[in-house]
Amino acid sequence: MSTLEGTELAQGRAVRAATVFAALDLGTNNCRLLIAASTRSGRFRIVDSFSRTVRLGEGLAQTGTLSDAAIARAVAALKVCTARLARHKPARMRAIATEACRRAGNADELIARARDEAGVALEIVGSDEEAHLAALGCAPLLGKRHKGALVFDIGGGSTEVIWLRRKGAATVNAFSASVPVGVVTLAESAPGQSYEELRAQMRPLFASVRRRMARFGEFRLRRHHLLGTSGTVTTLGAIALGLARYDRNKVDASWHRTPRLLEIAVEIAALDRAGRAAQRCIGEERAELMVPGLAIFAAICAEWPCAGLRVADRGLREGMLREMMAETDA
Repeated sequence: MSTLEGTELAQGRAVRAATVFAALDLGTNNCRLLIAASTRSGRFRIVDSFSRTVRLGEGLAQTGTLSDAAIARAVAALKVCTARLARHKPARMRAIATEACRRAGNADELIARARDEAGVALEIVGSDEEAHLAALGCAPLLGKRHKGALVFDIGGGSTEVIWLRRKGAATVNAFSASVPVGVVTLAESAPGQSYEELRAQMRPLFASVRRRMARFGEFRLRRHHLLGTSGTVTTLGAIALGLARYDRNKVDASWHRTPRLLEIAVEIAALDRAGRAAQRCIGEERAELMVPGLAIFAAICAEWPCAGLRVADRGLREGMLREMMAETDA
């Protein structure tokens, strides 16, 4: 079990001079960059961010390789990241690639082009490291009145499940698992399937994770809550809050009743693609992958039916930033 420190993400705080960090996450569907400056309180203030849909894993399930077009989209996004990094000159940076690159037979081609054309040294991380970073990024949102939480991160190519629990004043990662199915891989492996069919397909995968997790202790529903991070969950949170447009400051750290989010999931899944795209907090870009994401979300809630769920608009990048800050201060 690894101890997760309790430093929280914060914005608008005083900044320690010349201590800027950058975290880049190239996933199966998105390329995301976060640049932050450390503060006197030991937290950090976001100074710049960037996100672009690159669909790196498009067609990967069928071919086992990254397509030329997908690599080109990823490299183009990385070049934008390089320009932003040049403006802020971080003292430390970490850039990681996840499930798509873990699975692709030609990931070395992307790594080489990222280095040669964008000047980015990508590191392909394993599923355990991905889960660790996601947990580290979300740990500050563990409810103060709870003994622990089930963190889940629904990605494009995989879904991470992490059991965080309190151990004295610390938070520990009691168990983690990576299910090699995300919104992109599920959509491509089961095209045209309904929400109910996709949910039924995912249920056995998470039931297996729950059985493995039971060997590490008892997960008591009343003393734990769900802690979800991903576009699927943040979108559900925004809709539940009745937002006219997505607002990270309102969505991140918000609490919800799990049954209500499941009701919203069913309502969204019943819409056609145009209906989902018309929803103000979904839009055209997210409409295509919402149903697979909702099916994964529902399968998780079926195995761990906690009454409360907290939404985290944070994860891997925040975990990388916190880890770099801790190492620098050590």
